[in-house]
Amino acid sequence: METQLNNPLHGKTLEAILVFLVDRYGWEDLGEIVPINCFRYDPSIKSSLVFLRKTPWARKKVEDLYVASL
Repeated sequence: METQLNNPLHGKTLEAILVFLVDRYGWEDLGEIVPINCFRYDPSIKSSLVFLRKTPWARKKVEDLYVASL
């Protein structure tokens, strides 16, 4: 449990992280910061979640951006 105290991702769902980033940056800027097609072309939370759950490298980039944005 102690290792989770300093982990900003602890207790956050991928959806909550994505909503936070979209609210903060918007889809257009998010697509520039993390250049993946699900953010650039016809973006939606649902389609992005499907992609991010299947693609570990993309999820890592999104999580890293979230931590940097806090």
